[in-house]
Amino acid sequence: MLRLRKILLCDYLYYSLLILIITISLIRLTIPKASHYNETQTTIEGTIINYVKNNSTITMTIKAKEKLIVYYYLNNKENINLKLGDKIKITGEFNKPKSSTTKNLFNYQKYLYNKDIFYTVTATNIELISESKNPYYIIKNYLIKKTSSNAYLKAFLLGDKSNVDANVLTSYQENGISHLFAISGMHITLLSSIILKLLKHQKEERRYLYTSILLIIYLSLIGLSPSALRGVLFFILFSINKVYYFYIKPHNIFILVLFITLSINPYFIFDVGFQYSFLISLTLILKSKNITGNYLQQILKVSIYSFLVSLPISLYNYHQINILSILYNLFFVPLVSMLIFPLTLLVIILKPLLPIYSFLIIILEKTSLFLNDISIGKLIFKRLPIIVYIIYLVLIILLLQDHNKQLKKISFLIFSIILGIHYLLPTITNDTYITMIDVGQGDSILIHSQGESILIDTGGKLTYNNEQETSKIVKNITIPLLKILGIKKISHLILTHGDADHMGEANYLVDNFKVENIIINSGEINYLEKELIKKRKDVTKAYEGLQISCGDFELIQLNEEYQDENTSSQIYYATNGNINILLTGDASIESELNLIKKYDLPEIDILKVGHHGSKTSSSKKFINTIKPKYSLISCGKDNKFNHPNSSVLDTLKDGKIYRTDKNGSVTFQIKNNKLEIETCIP
Repeated sequence: MLRLRKILLCDYLYYSLLILIITISLIRLTIPKASHYNETQTTIEGTIINYVKNNSTITMTIKAKEKLIVYYYLNNKENINLKLGDKIKITGEFNKPKSSTTKNLFNYQKYLYNKDIFYTVTATNIELISESKNPYYIIKNYLIKKTSSNAYLKAFLLGDKSNVDANVLTSYQENGISHLFAISGMHITLLSSIILKLLKHQKEERRYLYTSILLIIYLSLIGLSPSALRGVLFFILFSINKVYYFYIKPHNIFILVLFITLSINPYFIFDVGFQYSFLISLTLILKSKNITGNYLQQILKVSIYSFLVSLPISLYNYHQINILSILYNLFFVPLVSMLIFPLTLLVIILKPLLPIYSFLIIILEKTSLFLNDISIGKLIFKRLPIIVYIIYLVLIILLLQDHNKQLKKISFLIFSIILGIHYLLPTITNDTYITMIDVGQGDSILIHSQGESILIDTGGKLTYNNEQETSKIVKNITIPLLKILGIKKISHLILTHGDADHMGEANYLVDNFKVENIIINSGEINYLEKELIKKRKDVTKAYEGLQISCGDFELIQLNEEYQDENTSSQIYYATNGNINILLTGDASIESELNLIKKYDLPEIDILKVGHHGSKTSSSKKFINTIKPKYSLISCGKDNKFNHPNSSVLDTLKDGKIYRTDKNGSVTFQIKNNKLEIETCIP
């Protein structure tokens, strides 16, 4: 034991392990992974390991030869009751997960690949083969049933936030407090403290042994999330260190935890939760001597350290920080750690406490939603090359060191200058571009010049399966894209007409992003436009001859009012130096012919083709008159309308055609009156 203790006290052992695990992980990451299946597969048998059901959809993860994501859309009267561990037979269509069709946005295909999932299945039939008798799944199903009465019971105990309102979850993220809802070191520490107190009459060795066993069981029930795994491993190694008096330094225990975690799965390194958890944990270990004072002072110091060291991760992944989150944590950390989480454990046993628990949750949600409406402190940063974020991290590490005050000052100065330039970059550079955003079967065009931005249409589905889907385009595509580009506000939101596939998500955009002016088309106001006007009284109507400026762009609205909604679509002629652009919404042939009759249009460099390439637009006479060099068609892959029409494609064949279903989002950078074209082919 004495010899082992001496070995474990050697720092070089841990540095060697760190180098070894980094080397092994890099090698493992270069080895490609392959699926056991292919797209010709139509049936599969497997065990349900994850199951989420809402009013119209079942989403499952099943384990067969490998993990698969299964989607099943319920009929109106259909009722399927399945549980974790059930063995099922699925008939359906195998599909490769979608990759990102807009540059730098979340890549679902890569995300699933890192989790060893290569296919999704759209099921047409599900057949139950046998119910599970596995004790593991019996216990897990029991816990799911016990926590089903409240979304937060399931979130805090099982790490499943699927039933928490999406808008509330967004507020937690934007307020910088989402870490409180991921099962991590804080939760493991609180849980282990409770178990240790319950076992206080046992010998110390047994107390820590039993607690470790219970934590391992708990970890298996909630899944191997990196943050929870780190918490459990750290407790186990800390317990061994304490019980057997090895005197291993905390930062060396951290290296052992990292070694074990990456040995289990090197792909954890791409997980944002892993990055946050391990980086913040290491920082707090190294700065533990500085975390002194009363409880609130300690929380404040922890919050400052956590904010600083996690800043590069937040900027790279979410392109936004909230400086006020440092102060918000002074309220939310005690609320969750001292009241809500302990009460979560008690409510499972004592149901009469549920009203008190629900009241605290209301306070939690209402406060977060209220604070999320405060725009002060929310700063958006453009996506830059990854080397910039590495520089940030190095400067923050130098800033947090205690030995050289002069180096701290220099690091702070350089960090502040780079961060300030980074924040102002979109306004001090003369980036000029127009992007046709891939929003599926809909329209959305972004125009940007000299720090100003116009968004023409938001996209949106014609029908939705449930309320959670109604904001997916703007939430998952448009707003993240705007933040990636460093765009802090939309000067003009132009909604060409009232169809859902053009303005269906305008309300969500207005609620969650700064929009200064909103313009709808002239003519009768429909339901969607009425809903928007209720929210924003300053909505204005377009008119023929309306002029709008956006940096170097000058736009003029050319269409007149018709009875038909599509025909009345706003049509904008935009110029930028020698570049001529025509954006036609869903305008019909009637609008087009009237356009060339009334206006002496020049040859067009970029045409946004009318009505997604439908044969109701893009007449030969119109196209022969404006002679578009590049034609943009926004349409969904395999859409039910068969857009674009083959006759339209034939009409446009003399120019270059770009389609969102084939090319993804398409960006035209304008530099020195020349076009540079970038696509994002899925």
